[in-house]
Amino acid sequence: MKLTRRTALLLAAATALTPVAAFAQDSVKLGYQLPLTGNTAQYGQDFKDAAEIALTKFNASGALPVPVEIIYEDSRSDAKEGVTIARKFVDDKEIVGVLGDFTSTVSMAAAQVYKKAGMVQLSQTASHPDFAKISKWQFRNITTQDQEGAVNAQWMMDKGIKKVAVIAEQTDWGQSVAKGFVEPFEAAGGEVVYTEFFNRGLADFRSIITKLEDQAPDAVYTGFFYEDGAQFLKQMAQLDAEIPIYSTSAAYNDQLIELAGEAAEGLLLTATFLPTRMDANVQDFVTEWDKTHDHAPGQFPAQAYDAVNIMLAAVVKAYPDLTRESLRDAVAATSDFPGVTGNTTFDENGEPLKELTKASVVGGVFVEVE
Repeated sequence: MKLTRRTALLLAAATALTPVAAFAQDSVKLGYQLPLTGNTAQYGQDFKDAAEIALTKFNASGALPVPVEIIYEDSRSDAKEGVTIARKFVDDKEIVGVLGDFTSTVSMAAAQVYKKAGMVQLSQTASHPDFAKISKWQFRNITTQDQEGAVNAQWMMDKGIKKVAVIAEQTDWGQSVAKGFVEPFEAAGGEVVYTEFFNRGLADFRSIITKLEDQAPDAVYTGFFYEDGAQFLKQMAQLDAEIPIYSTSAAYNDQLIELAGEAAEGLLLTATFLPTRMDANVQDFVTEWDKTHDHAPGQFPAQAYDAVNIMLAAVVKAYPDLTRESLRDAVAATSDFPGVTGNTTFDENGEPLKELTKASVVGGVFVEVE
């Protein structure tokens, strides 16, 4: 048969409408972009470890007649690299959906590619308020800094705290931490007496601590990850700055306690996951994690574990008529998914509806507090 231009166009159109599963009958493929090298590699490796626990359990369950594969790509927490990976994933017609990235900055840069191509993107940790607003293709299962900030603001007001200093890293995420807390705190009648942003990896917080002490705040609200958090806490203790410190779920990690030692005692923060909870699914995850790790899983690998399981459940729902569009719709329909970070339901904007837990470091461990 002679292949005319009209015939070629018709064949191309028909191919575009064919379920992706038809191209990969031996497996279903998902992409996962995450930092596996660079200064945030430890987070990416934890995500991958958690993802493999979820994937192994899923494939052993027989929920699908074919296995699911996850293709991992190292973004190095670099926005340009994240975009390059996104283009690679959308060009691979066998990949039906993606997870990641770690930071809001990289996730939002890659999101522009997924938005244009029509690929569902589920980030386990992109908490910038604008991430899910990018398009109908973006989802997250972590609470936003607007949500965490409001909970922390009310928590402080309930404790009679009226004057607060705000310290956060100088990133898009750090800016959202500050904004998410300051607006509800001031609206409730609180006063922010000092604000400072620092570069990630700062070795010496002492000048910042001295300045905030001069303002005599009732508490300090912080936006940092465990490495910077441990350094800040140690130097607060060294300077005998006895001011209550509140933080976000980003600081929740046993490594913070290990690095800060006694200086971590009394730290208060919000979280969605505690490995000490006796829920069956939580203990199943912790048991599997403990087989290959010498420390309990923190909130971030728990978020990754849930994100992968949410995506896998959506794959089952869309199968066998599995396309990028049908998978996106199945993710959007997620309701009361029973994860280790709590039940997750996505609203019409791809935002998770879930509760936060208040926790504190007591006796060298994170414990739930009222």
